[in-house]
Amino acid sequence: MSKKFFLWMAGVVGFLLLLEIFFRLLPVSTSTETGYYIDPLILSYPPHHRWTTSTGWDLRNAQRLESNNLGYVAGHDFAWDDKAVALIGDSFVEASMLAAPDRPGAQLGRALDTRPVFAMGNPGTALLDYAERIRFAHTHFGVRDFVVLMERGDVKQSLCGSGNINGPCLDGASFAPRLEKQPQPGSLKQIGRHSALAQYLFSQLKFSPQRLWSQVTGPRQAIAAVSPAPVEGGLTAPPAPAPFVDAVTATFFQRIKPYATGRLVIVIDSNRSALSQGLSMPDPSRTRFMTLARAAGAVVVDTEPLFKAHFAHSNLSLDVGPYDGHFNPLGVKLVTAAAANALREP
Repeated sequence: MSKKFFLWMAGVVGFLLLLEIFFRLLPVSTSTETGYYIDPLILSYPPHHRWTTSTGWDLRNAQRLESNNLGYVAGHDFAWDDKAVALIGDSFVEASMLAAPDRPGAQLGRALDTRPVFAMGNPGTALLDYAERIRFAHTHFGVRDFVVLMERGDVKQSLCGSGNINGPCLDGASFAPRLEKQPQPGSLKQIGRHSALAQYLFSQLKFSPQRLWSQVTGPRQAIAAVSPAPVEGGLTAPPAPAPFVDAVTATFFQRIKPYATGRLVIVIDSNRSALSQGLSMPDPSRTRFMTLARAAGAVVVDTEPLFKAHFAHSNLSLDVGPYDGHFNPLGVKLVTAAAANALREP
């Protein structure tokens, strides 16, 4: 019995080794090695780190990436230049699924022609994380002008526990400021990061033992539909902005005030899926944020009219694909052209 078990184990190990070799020949996403390399509150890749990224089981949009001297996917190193524009955001700015010339930093650089662009995008971050990068770009490189490319969830994701926090956040109940830094990976996770088979399972297939276990053992509860509150006359009350919007927005502008000393352009995404179908979905929290941002002195580019105009005469999608809602090269071109125009305004 022990000999059969040994042979069985040897066969399993040999099969796993063959799978490991096979996946190493494919463009499976490799370890990004993220950490707090440049600042205690800013997560980045190691400077001049090289890695591979791709999407899904069939390894779509495979790209070979290399970080610059500050650990960003920017195409060039950063140095002191008070004429530069810093482009701040999350994976919408990094755009690792696009070819280098199609990414927002490169397209904004071409749109501005004579001004260097420092693309400082970091996936899985939110609005208060952007404030830390604005601080860093100003104090280390003299940058005064900023473009913040926001996805619609960036304000809400600034609440602690959202899973999109690298440092500062606000408590979801009291709105008190807190820090929520990413923990260092354990030894087992570090080993797994360097296995192509493990990366394929967890990065490409998004396999999660915890999610699988919760689906098997967790209680199933019916989700009740929530109806709008009725008001006098039988009409429905318009939805109100979420209460966290004012708190997060005020904290953001308070923190960037000493550093965004030039022009601040905020480009905020809209519901592209609805707009492509000719629909308009009111979002009072988004509207409230734009109102507060303009009152604080920012130039806000609302992409809803921009995308409405596009879909009025074209059926071309602005998404990478139905599996990925990031901007494709055409979507990037529209938002970076709008940002460049806003920067040029007197």
